[in-house]
Amino acid sequence: MTSRARVVIALFLLCLAGGLITGRGLFYNLSYVWGGLLALTFLSSRVMLRGITLRRQARSSRAQVGRPFKENFWLRNQSRIPKFWIAVRDQSDLPGHRASSVITHLGSRAERSWLVRTLCTRRGRFRIGPSELSSVDPFGLFPVRRIIPHTQSLVVLPMTLPLNNFPIPSGRLPGGEALRQTTHQITPNAAGVRDYLPGDSFNRIHWLSTARRMKLISKEFEIEPFADVWIVLDIHRDITHSDSNLQSKDFLGRLIKGRIDLPLSTVEYGVASAASIGLYILERDRAAGLLAHGQSRHVVQPDRGEAQLYRILESLAVYEANSGLDLWDVMQIEGSRMPRGSTVVIITADTSKAVTTSVRHLKRRGLYPVVVLLDEESFGGSVSSETLQQSLERNGIVTRLVRCGDPLAQSLSGALPSKPFIHAA
Repeated sequence: MTSRARVVIALFLLCLAGGLITGRGLFYNLSYVWGGLLALTFLSSRVMLRGITLRRQARSSRAQVGRPFKENFWLRNQSRIPKFWIAVRDQSDLPGHRASSVITHLGSRAERSWLVRTLCTRRGRFRIGPSELSSVDPFGLFPVRRIIPHTQSLVVLPMTLPLNNFPIPSGRLPGGEALRQTTHQITPNAAGVRDYLPGDSFNRIHWLSTARRMKLISKEFEIEPFADVWIVLDIHRDITHSDSNLQSKDFLGRLIKGRIDLPLSTVEYGVASAASIGLYILERDRAAGLLAHGQSRHVVQPDRGEAQLYRILESLAVYEANSGLDLWDVMQIEGSRMPRGSTVVIITADTSKAVTTSVRHLKRRGLYPVVVLLDEESFGGSVSSETLQQSLERNGIVTRLVRCGDPLAQSLSGALPSKPFIHAA
């Protein structure tokens, strides 16, 4: 009931009281008018949402930062009574998802449909739905609402940037030996045969064994003897920084230009770096894995292919830097997973001795570390990462220095010249 309805009820009661007190027919006639209006509008509001169905369907359960998320809506009137005004309010928590709409003059057995495109600007897991239908009588006295509780989950993957170059060793494992680990990918290394399973492709079938045994036989494959590449994301709560000054200065300009840039924080730069490096490795048919300790433990075993890329991106999409473990602690816990000869790409904003100690430990174990340093000072911290970079390079460690505000793809590719960072006042 709206305030307008309360006014009408008050007028009805006043006219009725005036008629009872004075006995004049004018007050009775007015009370009939107000009472009839209340009854008519109340009954009409009860049928405004009857027979109304709303169906919404997302094009995909995954999206990516910088790309549009598309969702279709269908509103149908299954009753014979036309609807004059229906509002559809979306209660999703996806930033910028403006799926609400107002439909007017929806006739009997009629249907309206529309498509909503939302540019994804933030990674994470979001809820799509529920929806709320609302309508009101022609005089706006008695609004009605109905909740459609259907929801679905949407995972927005982090932004990936194409890299022209990244220092990943191209050698094989020591001696070129295979790891004797089976894989669902088809590789040149056939390890044996097994019975056919539903879903096996025809190029997995071993036709000679099939003819000999008179039943379908599939080939088993081993991973190739190329060294794995582990991507280690080391952004814990003690080294998380963000530059709110640069963020506030650049936000309006980026919004006007319609450009999606990374949030100016070490967490988002680190996640985007890990995603871009993973894309670079997998595009070259190398096995990539992910290791990160945040609010939860994220471990993706090394593998190849597009499916592996999505596994890495989905883990990075929900990554939160709430862990208290530094790089040395993580390496002590997870280091046994990395076989000798593997490449370890460390992405960190830490400038403490834990980085140097961990890198030396990895080299002693026969691993090949590559370090991506997120310059703490450029993100609003107090210590520059340039000293650590120089120390690592003197020890023969390949490094990349990423500064806040610099093009990330060029920084990771080594295309940006080394220069001192001058913090904006």
